[in-house]
Amino acid sequence: MSEGALAPNLIAFGRVLRRAGVPVGPAETLGAAEALGHVPLADRAAFRAALRATMIHRREHFEVFDAAFDLFWRNPEAPLGAFNPDEPPPESLPPAARRVSDAMPGASPPAPPAAEPETREGAALAVSERERLARLDFESMTAEELAEAKREIRRLVLPLAERPTRRFRPDPSGPRTDLRATIRASMRMGGEIASISRRRRVTQPPPLVLLCDVSGSMAHYAQILLHFLHAVANHRARVHSFVFGTRLTNITRALRNRDPEVAFQAVSHILPDWSGGTRIGEALDRFNRLWARRVLGQGAVVLLITDGLDRGGAEGLSEAAERLSHSCRRLIWLNPLLRYAGFQPRAAGIRALLPHVHEHRQVHNLNSLRALVATLSAPAPNRGGSA
Repeated sequence: MSEGALAPNLIAFGRVLRRAGVPVGPAETLGAAEALGHVPLADRAAFRAALRATMIHRREHFEVFDAAFDLFWRNPEAPLGAFNPDEPPPESLPPAARRVSDAMPGASPPAPPAAEPETREGAALAVSERERLARLDFESMTAEELAEAKREIRRLVLPLAERPTRRFRPDPSGPRTDLRATIRASMRMGGEIASISRRRRVTQPPPLVLLCDVSGSMAHYAQILLHFLHAVANHRARVHSFVFGTRLTNITRALRNRDPEVAFQAVSHILPDWSGGTRIGEALDRFNRLWARRVLGQGAVVLLITDGLDRGGAEGLSEAAERLSHSCRRLIWLNPLLRYAGFQPRAAGIRALLPHVHEHRQVHNLNSLRALVATLSAPAPNRGGSA
């Protein structure tokens, strides 16, 4: 490839990555162009390494980058877009490859025809498409469907029933008499009691603690569930977010940024074990020892997002889960493996967790997240139950 053709192809490659869901901007493109000036363009391995090092910042995007590189740069001397956009990607391709194929230039579907006078059929189709997206598994979504799912997740509101606290506030129609306030008011009137002050107990939603598994078996789901964590953290107060693989990492401050890409960029810098192994027992034990007393007060609700597949053979998991269950008011386990109709708790980690969670729910699509929102807005079930 000549140097004159490199720049437009590099810009086009950045657009493909963006359409595939990878945050690539002008800074990454300029960095890639500068890095390519130090490697021989004929060396395909060095060429790939330079682009990957400068354009990709998060481990979960490696698979998408590799698929995009293999499809876009499969022949460096071919003209830009040398592929057949009219040929749909085969269903047997992995999700990352199909997402990249949809993101290639010219692969977008044709514009819809002009609306006809009768719009009822179009409205029905739109509703049907939304229902299909709501039922679709996160792992099988294309890049456009993932983007739409992330927009839907940002609209979710996670209510929690307010609980009474130990504090009171002045309220003229409150149910309790405030003797101190009444006496203070009488002192300003020369000791005469002109009115009785009243107060009401302050209520507020309980703290919410999110514990998300980002190991290799959860990588596809963790990528989009982090958007759920970010939406919750920016919508509510007193939200504490943690992720774990082989170790526990507090990402509460990183998720406070309103811009999700900036927040996830900060998470990638402090997260050492994305898509690695899983030690759920060690992570929960560390949370119990270092964080439980700080964040599990006032009837906290804990969302544990994991498939329960523990690399350490569930050593110490039952004890850690039992202590966590007794430290919070409600422990809800969100498990993507429940999407399978024939799910059986055969793994040691799953068997160790099940007796100690108050609810066991599936989380693999938009409908499951909406069901979770509805569950948390309803009164809590009796402790020890599961769903």
